[in-house]
Amino acid sequence: MQTLNDIFFAIIEHVQSRIMMRRQAIEWVPISSQEFYRDVGGVARALCAWGIARGDRVAILSENRPEWAVADFASLLLGAVVVPIYTTLTGEQTAYLLRDSGARIVFVSSEKQLQKILVIQDQTSVEKIVVMDAVETAHAQHMQRLMHDGPQQRDPQLDANARTIGADDLATIIYTSGTTGTPKGAMLTHGNMAANISCSLQGFDVRPGEISVSFLPLSHVTARHVDFALLYHGVTLAYVPFFEQLPQALVEVQPTILVAVPRVYEKVHTQVDRKAAGIPQHWIYRWALATGRAHRTEILAGKTPSSLAWKLANRLVFSKVRTGMGGRADVFISGGAPLGRELAEWYATIGIRIHEGYGLTETSPVIAVNTPGSHKLGTVGKPLANVEVRIADDGEVLVRGPSVFKGYWNRPEETQAAFADGWFKTGDIGHLDADGFLSITDRKKDLIKTSGGKFIAPQPIESSLKHHVLIAEAVVLGEKRKFPAVLIAPYFPLLEDWARTNDVTFSSRQELIAHPRVQILYDGIVADLNQSLARFQKLKKVVLVADEFSPQDGSMTASFKLRRRVVEERYRQQIDEMYARADASEVSSA
Repeated sequence: MQTLNDIFFAIIEHVQSRIMMRRQAIEWVPISSQEFYRDVGGVARALCAWGIARGDRVAILSENRPEWAVADFASLLLGAVVVPIYTTLTGEQTAYLLRDSGARIVFVSSEKQLQKILVIQDQTSVEKIVVMDAVETAHAQHMQRLMHDGPQQRDPQLDANARTIGADDLATIIYTSGTTGTPKGAMLTHGNMAANISCSLQGFDVRPGEISVSFLPLSHVTARHVDFALLYHGVTLAYVPFFEQLPQALVEVQPTILVAVPRVYEKVHTQVDRKAAGIPQHWIYRWALATGRAHRTEILAGKTPSSLAWKLANRLVFSKVRTGMGGRADVFISGGAPLGRELAEWYATIGIRIHEGYGLTETSPVIAVNTPGSHKLGTVGKPLANVEVRIADDGEVLVRGPSVFKGYWNRPEETQAAFADGWFKTGDIGHLDADGFLSITDRKKDLIKTSGGKFIAPQPIESSLKHHVLIAEAVVLGEKRKFPAVLIAPYFPLLEDWARTNDVTFSSRQELIAHPRVQILYDGIVADLNQSLARFQKLKKVVLVADEFSPQDGSMTASFKLRRRVVEERYRQQIDEMYARADASEVSSA
């Protein structure tokens, strides 16, 4: 495999009756490899007729659906450069990406996304809009017609042109999620992504007949990479356009492979804890967890415990959790953000070994991943066979290999700054252990330096706090401050249950978090965590906020990574007031 086009030909040559599925009305409808070739061929012919050729940029603004893959491969076969755009971006943000990339064509999913483009089109170089839904409009081409008019047999000219695309040809410009600053377009070649895909699933027994759900936004490099890799191995993809549709899809599709971001695994854990707390036989859940913990080492070694106690715990509790996730998955992978040790331990306790991986947009993306045959809890696995990793003197993870990107689109100075002696600087702090497993501590830019000169890595502390069922999000504070503190967004469904049970009256979330007993509750949660922290890490104050963080409000990226600076700025007043009260209290007690 040298290019992404080689993946397309592998998909077609599998000759499967079901390479993809989409939900229509009340049933899942299969798409065969022959239908997929027709659809891609039809769109590729249209793009060619519109003058799209090697190097031209084509944008895709859509939720996950088969048409996303069709537009992607149709562009790649011609040598065009695909620019994915998140549907959650505003019109202004979308206009910036279209303008910066110089995209000539944009595929949109729906009336909503079409209207977004029509408002900003005159600010961009977009010549044509292609809409996936059957929208009544004179301003866009209808993708369904283009696909329907595709070739019924293999098109020798299309195939031959696709095979002229080489490994060094630019395949995609993926704009970084922008946890800080303006998004930058990472340029990934066909060879970058193909080299990564060829190694990323080594060690996993992935074969035709398996099924997975495609629900992570395809504008994110991890989701697109996973779909490419699974399709290449003959795995059927069931597309889930909206996150809220995932629980139902898992039960209906029953995937055998589940690839998710930590937020998904966190939600499952929270729901399980919540349901268990609401049943009279709560002791059974506690007993099952204790039994699971006693067998955790076996699970992490890839074994199924044989004790009678574990089998009973599995039948009564653990199997029901897996049923909610479809019931058939035997491969669980996590990426896109740090998983958190406590969460990984909880899953191992109930018999699920999650294989955590690590990567960045600029590395196509996988750098390291745990596999069934090489797994260590608390790490992100061993680096891929074709990737070199070393740790700089300051602890930063440096990477070199064929999957490392060529640079940032139209940003030569930032490209130069991203490398040191040929090694890409990831911006992450980590270390390699004696067995070759990589661990990531935190983002270099996120390290907190208190006024006393102590450095604190916030992510491990935040992950520990988020493992508590009453906490949805946690943000450690303390940059240039006398002491560290934490801002907490509660998990309100459970907090509201707790309040009603404990006769705490409230008429709004703001009133609820202001209640003294609620403050005492969260102070206690933090105090428990503080017992395991070094003295300089101990969180001395807690700020509660009445909001939920999400990609839609800008506080998180599309892969549910925290935009720390955005959150801190949003709650700047509360944070400053908390530190001011602490200073005043210190003065008055002196």
